[in-house]
Amino acid sequence: MSLSPFHLAIPVHDLPAARRFYGEVFGLAEGRSSAQWVDFDFFGHQLVIHEHPKTASQEHAHTNPVDGHDVPVPHFGVVLAWEQWEALAERLKSFGIRFVIEPHIRFRGQTGEQATMFLLDPCGNALEFKAFKDIGQLFAK
Repeated sequence: MSLSPFHLAIPVHDLPAARRFYGEVFGLAEGRSSAQWVDFDFFGHQLVIHEHPKTASQEHAHTNPVDGHDVPVPHFGVVLAWEQWEALAERLKSFGIRFVIEPHIRFRGQTGEQATMFLLDPCGNALEFKAFKDIGQLFAK
């Protein structure tokens, strides 16, 4: 499956903390930057963090119930290969990241079996990372 890279720009109210988080904790390569924004190679996609006052969703996260968990909305992330997801989960744990929803497996042994985890960046932006046992089931019902 060949995908075009997406571009996502998100607000961060503490640019230095967010820069450290995406650069050091995730180990993302930094691209262009200015005093107000920084580009990152986000698993082959372009993530740009822009300095901006704290937003309402960063101040008070909304959640929706999904499979017994309170999933933060809005959120974004990437679907990774299973081994990449496992390595990322271990890396995040090694940095002492506090998860909103701990890394776990959903739909074990069922259609759409997937690994998932949720966390917040230092500015309150919610991220989800997933992996599928069978990527062909990404949109399975």
